[in-house]
Amino acid sequence: MAEWHEYPGGVYKTKEDLYRELKERQEKITQMGDPKILEKRRQTGQLNARERLEYLFDGGDYTEIGMHIKHRTVHFGMDKAWVPAEGVITAFGKVNGRWVVSFSEDFSSMAGTFGEYHGKKETYAIQFAMEKGLPVIGMNDSGGARLHEGMDTLEAYGWLFRMQDLASGVIPQIALLLGPCLGGQAYHPIMQDFLIQARNTGFMGIAGPAFVKTQIGEEISLEELSGWKAHAVKSGQTHVLAEDDKDVINKAKELLAFFPSNNREKPPRIKTEDPPDRLAKELDGIVPDEPFKPFDMKKVITVVVDDGYFFETLGLYARHLITGFARFNGRPVGIVANQPMQAAGMLDINASDKGARFIRFCDLFNIPLVTLVDCPGYIIGSQADWAGILRHGAKMLYAWSDATVPLISIIVRKSYAGAHYGMLDKSIGADFVFAWPTARITIVGADTAASVIFAREIRESENPEETRRKRIREYSEIYENPYVSAERGYTDDVIMPHDTRKYINQALNLLENKFVTPGTCPWKVWRKYSNINL
Repeated sequence: MAEWHEYPGGVYKTKEDLYRELKERQEKITQMGDPKILEKRRQTGQLNARERLEYLFDGGDYTEIGMHIKHRTVHFGMDKAWVPAEGVITAFGKVNGRWVVSFSEDFSSMAGTFGEYHGKKETYAIQFAMEKGLPVIGMNDSGGARLHEGMDTLEAYGWLFRMQDLASGVIPQIALLLGPCLGGQAYHPIMQDFLIQARNTGFMGIAGPAFVKTQIGEEISLEELSGWKAHAVKSGQTHVLAEDDKDVINKAKELLAFFPSNNREKPPRIKTEDPPDRLAKELDGIVPDEPFKPFDMKKVITVVVDDGYFFETLGLYARHLITGFARFNGRPVGIVANQPMQAAGMLDINASDKGARFIRFCDLFNIPLVTLVDCPGYIIGSQADWAGILRHGAKMLYAWSDATVPLISIIVRKSYAGAHYGMLDKSIGADFVFAWPTARITIVGADTAASVIFAREIRESENPEETRRKRIREYSEIYENPYVSAERGYTDDVIMPHDTRKYINQALNLLENKFVTPGTCPWKVWRKYSNINL
């Protein structure tokens, strides 16, 4: 203990004592909380809260903010509770050479529970990042709300949620689910732009199994209720699934490399040895002659993008729509594509939600968008109508119509009905639309059209089946091709599949400085935002 020294006006400590006190405080805080929890984490291969930050930041070097912050609660034994750094380490440093802000919850310190000052630290970290124009990476590993603090804990959630909303669309926010994240705590990662979950250790839910059993009588395990299948497959809330702590953080770094630091910057361009005009002869044979036969759209993506590198998001959810990031001539681009291998690539409620959110993120952060289209339409039928397919499907229309970034559509095969707009066309906002010779661009398929237009003729003919086939062929010959659209100017060109990469890169070059303002688009009058069908 440092000794006090007296002088006529009072008492003092020597500089040596003060410096020693600082070092002792720092050492005590950085040792973190319960040694048993820290040892258990080590044995299971999980990193502790500070090791995660060291792994995230270049060279393990970061500057901590708010190390000495301490709760002010005195009830229920909290006056004697020691919670190092309030159960969350907030810091900034460089990731891949760019400044990033992060916070890492410490389960060893009172289970990383969220109390008033824990919340204040996370809120300030996001505010700090927003004001400085830096991305945020949040590492979630918490036992939930600190009930000992009552109303103070409750109010702190509100500060955090509001700050996340204020920062949304200003800076990229990535959530890492590395441990439990239950109750009100779970809204915090959900409100960030992308969520990466550790397969065996990340859990998220509005309530844990014990609470669920108490409140509604349902018995369910933590894994089934809140594990990776619940969110990467069923709910569509986990964008990327990873194996362990290091894999989660690696994927976060990989994802972050596609994003600008804030909405005032363009995404970072990198060098590539992949020629921008490279031909892809293998694409000429990828679409089957029969229009009903599926093919793998992911093969098209990997062939046309730089070096075959595609970072998929929500890859296990609504798999009939593909979303993710790639590069063209070093430029980050968002990809939205139908997957004919799953449900014929149609747009349903889940696919529409998935696509619309992805489109809006890319638009908010100046990332151009490219679509690869083979879509028979929006899903139909009573179940779809009653579940709100119109409302959800409209989200895609709003997203495309509001977008101001470069928009390029490649129509590979089917582009029918409302999905023609849902997957991006000229009238909804595309800058360029290119079609392959295999494209079928029309209001509905020939068989559907013939059954409506010529229903009476078919019914009353001597050979209804022959008449039906004749009318289908006639309608298909006239309309099911890319040339009617090209003749009207709705499709800019019909191109050979092997030229797709070249055309996309040429379009991106031209659109490099695309800038939409009310002056250039007189119909864009002032408004707060569109009233999207949420």
